Amino acid sequence: MGYGEKLKGYYRARYWEAPGVLRTLVDADGRTLRFASKRAAAKAANDREAMIRGGAQSAPPPEKVTPSSGEVVKGDGAQSVAPAQPDLQLPMTFGEYVNRWYADLELAASTMQNYKRHVENHLLPAFGDRALVDIARSDVGAWEKKERASYEATSVQTWHGTLHVIFEDAVEEGILGVNPAARRRGRGKRAGRSRRRGPEKVVTDALGILLVSERMALLSGRDDEFVGGITKGYTGVRWGELVGLEPAFCRPESIRVEWQLYELDNGELHRCPPKDDSYRTIDSLNWLSALITSQIAREDPKPCPCHGRRYVFRGYGEANDAARSPAVKLVDVARHAGVSIGTASNVLNRPASVREETRIKVEIAMAELGYARGAAPGEPAAHWRRSGFATWLFQPAATGWYPKKAPQEARPVPLLADPWPGVPARGRNASERAEACWVPIAKGLTPHGLRHTHKAIMEDMGTPPKLMDERLGHLDGSVQARYSHITSGMRRRLMEGLTEVWEASLDARRAMCPRSGVIVLDELLRGRVPSP
Repeated sequence: MGYGEKLKGYYRARYWEAPGVLRTLVDADGRTLRFASKRAAAKAANDREAMIRGGAQSAPPPEKVTPSSGEVVKGDGAQSVAPAQPDLQLPMTFGEYVNRWYADLELAASTMQNYKRHVENHLLPAFGDRALVDIARSDVGAWEKKERASYEATSVQTWHGTLHVIFEDAVEEGILGVNPAARRRGRGKRAGRSRRRGPEKVVTDALGILLVSERMALLSGRDDEFVGGITKGYTGVRWGELVGLEPAFCRPESIRVEWQLYELDNGELHRCPPKDDSYRTIDSLNWLSALITSQIAREDPKPCPCHGRRYVFRGYGEANDAARSPAVKLVDVARHAGVSIGTASNVLNRPASVREETRIKVEIAMAELGYARGAAPGEPAAHWRRSGFATWLFQPAATGWYPKKAPQEARPVPLLADPWPGVPARGRNASERAEACWVPIAKGLTPHGLRHTHKAIMEDMGTPPKLMDERLGHLDGSVQARYSHITSGMRRRLMEGLTEVWEASLDARRAMCPRSGVIVLDELLRGRVPSP
């Protein structure tokens, strides 16, 4: 029986011409035929043996290696024989295989998007034109080392994982004999813990959840961000699950996680099942259910234009077509009054700096056009956007700083001091009119960090791991988890513990100031009875 023999970067077909006579399959010119996979080489060798046994062709001459080229050629005076052509003669390139590999995938839209980004931005530039069988472990190591010089180690580790999956599938197909991206434990690296570990996730406490949510609502000028921040901090839902929360799944005693809205690179929000199919029912607290119910009643959600479904939370800011909205804008006032936009803005923010006749002219234009200060010129966006929410609401609330955005550098959030904890100043020269700024609550905290915070709070209360996993949508496949069960007493104690934590945070906030500029929080604070 013939077989494929692995050499450096390729396989050759070895077959038995006669008992004790082993030959290598060659082409018409006597050069060794190279195969990309062991399976293809073995098939060609077996086909050749079958032809010899059937007497269809005479055997090829003995092989001879030329010292200069290392190629196998025919022996002197041998009859030229054209063996059967193998399935694959030209080595397949990495790019060719990846195109076929990606086309055969049937995964979630988010996973497909991530694979495509990894392949196009980081793998094809390095390996695209290389023959798949020529890529060695040392090549992968050199690529990884080069990437680490420009990118975070955790990102490179993710791209390496995608490369490993691609090569592993090629091995299963018989195209490769070994996976060159497979890691060898403890080889060529210093001892100790892995240096590829990312930084520890920043968490806060119950008071931090409350203060960050309050600041977000002050930045947006509405209650939605307060209710959304509290919901995330006390349920541990993922970002996509919060954005995709529908009123139908908000019940008096629970929140049902059935869907999420995942934001793709093209800006589309894809409605899909939760991550890892983590469908679950999250026990809700009475006060949290009341907050969500009042949010739904206050906003009266309408079907969104992208999915035709109602969602609890709408986006912050205007929809993309707000510039085409018929509502009166400040630029319309300035044009009608015959002044610049800056002058019209000064009439609103710094009237003393404008001549009286100009101020009167602008005010008349506002009255004639029906301009209302602070009114949104268009409908709010249908959904929160991950980057906009984190950049302009969550990060300023958690750190007290706006991020760097050309041409402006990072800067503190300008505040008008009264009422506490301050009102964000808007418009031109806001920093000059500012009277205060916020101190950081938790530097490095992210929206996902509230999910980590929720688990930290539960661990602090001694919540059983089984109940924590159920609440967060995690799956523990250990034997211990199979023998652990959730009881009604566990659920009751968790609800009581979270309620105590919430009430303690309200008392701590009230001790700072008994009122708030956020309407829903102000009502909660006024409803608290001071401790004796």
